Amino acid sequence: MSALDERDLVDALAAVADTEPLVNALTNDVTVNDVANIALHWGGLPVMSDDEREVDEMVASADACLLNMGTVSERGESAMMAAGDAANDAGVPLVVDPVGVGATSTRDRVAERLTLDLDVSIVTGNYGEVSALAGADATVRGVESVGEYGEIVETAIGCARETESIVVASGEVDIVATEDVAFEVHSGDGMLGRVVGTGCMLGMTLAVFAAAMDDERAALSGTLAFGLAGEAAADGVFGEYAGPASYRTCFLDAVAGLRDVSLATPADRIESVVRDTQ
Repeated sequence: MSALDERDLVDALAAVADTEPLVNALTNDVTVNDVANIALHWGGLPVMSDDEREVDEMVASADACLLNMGTVSERGESAMMAAGDAANDAGVPLVVDPVGVGATSTRDRVAERLTLDLDVSIVTGNYGEVSALAGADATVRGVESVGEYGEIVETAIGCARETESIVVASGEVDIVATEDVAFEVHSGDGMLGRVVGTGCMLGMTLAVFAAAMDDERAALSGTLAFGLAGEAAADGVFGEYAGPASYRTCFLDAVAGLRDVSLATPADRIESVVRDTQ
């Protein structure tokens, strides 16, 4: 996996728009509308089928699938496993967001099933969730990550090895890791943390990008694009905002309009941080 330059990101955004990928998302009740909207704004086509009577057919006809366990239930767990199996059978990229793993034993068990029993392309979560999934020390309150994570790079690589997938750990600096290399992605704005559901929206972003390109490129370009949209919204490129609610609107507008603004991506936006974790 190698870093991106400005042309790579422009090409990635164009690939999504040209592909118009259909992404089936089984996501939580709190953020379902935002998750659907962000897929549409990137240029994808969202469908939110979570009924076991049809989910295998829907996923088989889609270009990617997102499993988000934010409001996990028995029915939801069963539906997510059915969708994941269908994605694997159809060769469809699968993104898993183990929301709240580390907070309860139920979430730990469901997250383990989703990430170990299924062939997952990308696992995405905040620092606490990725740490909990990797078996490292983590503090997760509800679905929020708290505490210090000074070894998040090593932890993300370990999680990638455990799950045999690419891992995106979101935080002040986002980490994109494979089993032997990691990148720090320096983009985003603190306002993103003041809006409920931005982590869920990042998961859908990664699924949309994974539908249009290889997994590694999708993880890097999707993470960077998401952060740049957050910055553009904070900078007022898409209108003034008065607080978190109006910022959310500006952010969604930034996602929809990111292809039309200058995308200078200096080399220091993405920094390789290969470390020995053996």
